Amino acid sequence: MTILVTGSAGHLGEAILRMLRARGSPVHGIDLKPSPFTDAVGSIVDPDFVRRQMDGVSAVIHTATLHKPHVATHGKQDFIDTNVTGTLNLLEAAAAAGVRSFVFTSTTSAFGSQLRPEAGQAAVWVTENLTAVPKNIYGTTKLMAETLCELFFRERGLPVVVLRTSRFFPEDDDDPVMRSAYALDNAQANELLYRRLDIADAVSAHLLAAERAPKIGFGRYIVSATSPFEPRHLVALARDAAGVVRELYPECAELYAARGWQLFAEIDRVYVNERARRELGWRPGFDFAHVLNSLREGADFRSTLAREIGSKGYHDTVFDDGPYPVAF
Repeated sequence: MTILVTGSAGHLGEAILRMLRARGSPVHGIDLKPSPFTDAVGSIVDPDFVRRQMDGVSAVIHTATLHKPHVATHGKQDFIDTNVTGTLNLLEAAAAAGVRSFVFTSTTSAFGSQLRPEAGQAAVWVTENLTAVPKNIYGTTKLMAETLCELFFRERGLPVVVLRTSRFFPEDDDDPVMRSAYALDNAQANELLYRRLDIADAVSAHLLAAERAPKIGFGRYIVSATSPFEPRHLVALARDAAGVVRELYPECAELYAARGWQLFAEIDRVYVNERARRELGWRPGFDFAHVLNSLREGADFRSTLAREIGSKGYHDTVFDDGPYPVAF
């Protein structure tokens, strides 16, 4: 039986296709864009196209989406069409075809306004129990699609796992202040402390979700690198995050100094992946301890898969004031 992967020309879709093809697993990639990993070119907004792709499919991994950077270039209806109607088309077709598991790639952006505490307040401890309050059309449509996924489990018995992934893209940050203050690899190494995910770990979470969805029924999980922080650190993280990190990793100061890197002065949130590790059996391998080990060895802390895929960008247009200016 075949696994259908949507968004096969994107970062995550390609990564999943690469891994499944390497294993010799039957897999079918679809995308709007042709690519070496796209077997059928078409739009998930087209229900007839979607239905034709379900023949012989046992599992769907739905990564295709309009992303946060597209807020600058696409209207709200575009987001609804792709992120909501496209997901609905896939759910309808999957349920009708008797698909055994459906994995939906969502985002920690669904938490939205909950992720920025008031000045002077403690960092936010982000678990699946935190109420989602999206702050833009991207987060709103991803949350709408999550709700559709849950509805199809309740009404049609379709096993669905929703993965709220943190940032795994290799591109520059969308915040111009961050881009000017930190080198790209420095910033992304820091983010593995609390809000980043290596794409190899993203792939393993999706494949485990596809395997375990029939037993889970419906589940929603935060998928982010394992953070070293605990709730007792939250107040200090908002005031002196670098001090907290140096306390946990005394060797960090010397290793960072050798590269000319700096720790973040403040951290405003911590994504907690405990439920995904417990219920999916997920074992992410790329965390801040891995970063420090890589620095000791003079190695790149990113996975081989991340390096192979590289940067894809989100737009054909080159903007004057940044790689993808959006409201954040």
